[in-house]
Amino acid sequence: MSTEKASSEAEPTSGSLRGNAICMMAVALFATGFPAAEELLNSWGAISLITVRCALACLLLLPVWIAMDGWRKVAEAPWMRGLGIGALGFGTGTIVLLVIQDFTDPVTAVLIAATMPVSAVALEVMLDGRRLTRNFMIGTALVLFGGFLATGAKITDGTYGWSIFFGLLASMLFAWGSRKTVKGLPEMSMIGQSTLTLIGAMMFCLATYDVFVLFGWPGTHAAPLDPRGWMMLLIYGWASLAVSQVLWISGVSRLGVGIASFHLNAAPFYVMLILVFMGGTWEWQRAFGAVVLGLGVVLAQKRRTRVPVVPLQFTSRRPL
Repeated sequence: MSTEKASSEAEPTSGSLRGNAICMMAVALFATGFPAAEELLNSWGAISLITVRCALACLLLLPVWIAMDGWRKVAEAPWMRGLGIGALGFGTGTIVLLVIQDFTDPVTAVLIAATMPVSAVALEVMLDGRRLTRNFMIGTALVLFGGFLATGAKITDGTYGWSIFFGLLASMLFAWGSRKTVKGLPEMSMIGQSTLTLIGAMMFCLATYDVFVLFGWPGTHAAPLDPRGWMMLLIYGWASLAVSQVLWISGVSRLGVGIASFHLNAAPFYVMLILVFMGGTWEWQRAFGAVVLGLGVVLAQKRRTRVPVVPLQFTSRRPL
């Protein structure tokens, strides 16, 4: 008798479940930065705000990196490589994203961040040889559709069009930086990878700030902060960037930048939850979008495995 084969869906491993949980925490913390930035942008310029944000994140992470890895490993780290990745991948991306939010609103900025799966998957296909299986492609489509629903946005004018154009550039750089941090700095710990690349982002933001001040361009003004303002700034710099970035790099190292980026599309839903807590309204469209997105994340990680069916074996029985 010939052996027949049947296919079954393989469940995610415990490692991938842990990676997905880490990415969910990273994106939830990342989402706290959008309402905080919206409030701070009432009195701060976008360039000055993003520069202070990166500086605060580095001030928090650098002592932790030294304490965990020791002075010698910090000194021997590939500084030039790490600073370059951080400047190009995260510095430019964060500046563009915040400028978009300054000209539009936090939901639009989150919508732009939600385009990152397109860039991340393209990078994995071109550089890592990822195979686009049926489940993965359907899952990706669900993630993109669910992410758009979760924003509650309607693309009806030129502002959104320009925002998406620049946002695609920002998301592509951020996806490249996330992948390159893990792939290009394999000899470093995750806290080291996160801190070094954020220092690169901070240096890029400082250079950008200096250029804006030199030419008198807008976006560099700042205002004194009251206790609530300091709370918003610490949320924006520490929770939404420093802690979130360490968790994000950890998730990327476990899942790859493609699957990890899917979780970014849940950011609009987390923003809505935060705004509801602050007195906003619940929107079912965004909640439904988060459900669709979750289904896409699960489906994209399912792999079809071949399970052989063992042929029946008959043994003769002696008559009684």
